[in-house]
Amino acid sequence: MNTSTTNASTNSPWMLAARAAKMNPSVIREILKVTEKPGIISFAGGLPSPKTFPVAEFEQACAKVLRDEPQAALQYAASEGFGPLREQVAAMLPWNVDPAQVLITTGSQQGLDLVAKVLIDAGSKLLVESPTYLGAVMAFTPMEPNIVSVATDDDGVDIADLKSKASGARFLYVLPNFQNPTGRTMSEARRAALVTAAAERGLPLLEDNPYGDLWFDTPPPLGLTARNPEGGIYLGSFSKVLAPGLRLGFVVAPKAVYPKLLQAKQAADLHSPGFNQRIVSEVMKDGFLDRHVPTIRTQYKAQRDAMLEALARELPARPGQSTDERVVWNTPAGGMFLWARLPRGMNAVDLLPKAVERGVAFVPGAPFYATHGDPRTLRLSFVTPSVEEIRRGVAALARAIEAYAAELPALALTA
Repeated sequence: MNTSTTNASTNSPWMLAARAAKMNPSVIREILKVTEKPGIISFAGGLPSPKTFPVAEFEQACAKVLRDEPQAALQYAASEGFGPLREQVAAMLPWNVDPAQVLITTGSQQGLDLVAKVLIDAGSKLLVESPTYLGAVMAFTPMEPNIVSVATDDDGVDIADLKSKASGARFLYVLPNFQNPTGRTMSEARRAALVTAAAERGLPLLEDNPYGDLWFDTPPPLGLTARNPEGGIYLGSFSKVLAPGLRLGFVVAPKAVYPKLLQAKQAADLHSPGFNQRIVSEVMKDGFLDRHVPTIRTQYKAQRDAMLEALARELPARPGQSTDERVVWNTPAGGMFLWARLPRGMNAVDLLPKAVERGVAFVPGAPFYATHGDPRTLRLSFVTPSVEEIRRGVAALARAIEAYAAELPALALTA
């Protein structure tokens, strides 16, 4: 008997598919359970701040939709999505998009799942950044691909490494704007080089952009799909600019790929909630996002600044220390995340329980790597806690790191 398809226990009649063995729980979701303990300050979850949800606008939109078109709003709907919403999505993108190329999805996570079903065979070679979004790896893995990590630096994908690995790959999955988990933004020069290198090699790009509108000082450079629309599939989301509970996102795909994505969507859930789509369409009328998103940017920038100030105060560089002997972090230009690295000899997984004991939680960085995870890295989300909670949480994290360092006398952290 094929042990990969045996029933989960000897007393169960259920026989699991082989692909079920490839499915694993989200490390982040498991860690989030820890944050449910009273008094924990969480830098772990990638959750938008509920203070940014436009509740009054949703209340008005719900009333209007139920008053003007209740039967249509509560009935089954087109699998492609609500027509006016598809037109609004097409109009807000920075290249010429036919609304017929827009597929409304149940969150952008479903977009990843649909792409996986349509483009991946068992053994298919896929390229991802190192590190990359864990949820994408979870969506791709059940299709049994060969996931290959491409090296990155502060500017984004390493073009030389990409060129050496591109042959035979189905696509490169990439988050150019305020990436989850690192918060980095791909530079203009690197974007231009990446699009050129991919086009020359016939390598499609799967561009995921849930955070692109959340810039703090200046907008990020033009996206990848906008530079070569026929060579890219673009994923977007309403979760970060309106509310994640709506579970609405979208895919923009070339016409050669769109029909199969639509068929996969029909098989998955027939259509995303029509009522929610009409509400979002109503809220977005009259340029609401242009007025609303700047308020999110202002709040998140203040919280990022608070975290940077607290880290610099609580974990300062000491004379003579190298970057390998102290905690280092980046300065994201937007989004929701900051990426940090512990001194050599430390492991973020080992640090986590010490931090939780002191009332703060984070996400270890190693699970975000498809291969060869860096155990010293960690992701800190700064958008949900208040400024005061950020200050207290970073102080608690610093005390946990110092306690950990005391157990490893070779470290120079407390020297």
